[in-house]
Amino acid sequence: MGYEIPKNIELLGRDIQEHQLKYHNKSVLVSKEFTFDSAHHLHNYEGKCKSLHGHTYKVQVIMRGKTDARGISIDFGDVKRITKERVIDRLDHKYLNEVLPPMNTTAENMVVWMYEEIQGALVEEALYPSIQLEEVRLWETPTSYAAVTRAMMEEEEVV
Repeated sequence: MGYEIPKNIELLGRDIQEHQLKYHNKSVLVSKEFTFDSAHHLHNYEGKCKSLHGHTYKVQVIMRGKTDARGISIDFGDVKRITKERVIDRLDHKYLNEVLPPMNTTAENMVVWMYEEIQGALVEEALYPSIQLEEVRLWETPTSYAAVTRAMMEEEEVV
């Protein structure tokens, strides 16, 4: 099995025109995953997690939007920058009970805070008007995660 080197590199304006860059007008999901390590403990809980312990968390950020004239809905680099600045860098190698707002540091509470932080950055920056934060997932272990969706965040709270 060999690798064939391209004979011609496609050039914009010669081989493909600007109006051809956008292939469709469908909404697409764009996702990026991150990991971070943190320690925490739970209050008012009878079980192993009441003691100080750590996790390697995994976060998945899922956004939805239509593509622009280039065929891009959001630059993966911007998803990375926003999520790292607003979430990962603030939590990585930290004691979560100390750095998060007052809450029990459950995956269920943390994932809502993460959604709010990322959504806040998207609104503040307004770089991608068609992009919406669709879902955030937070794995506490390789087989256990909590998630929140845009629809869930937009539901009216019933007390």
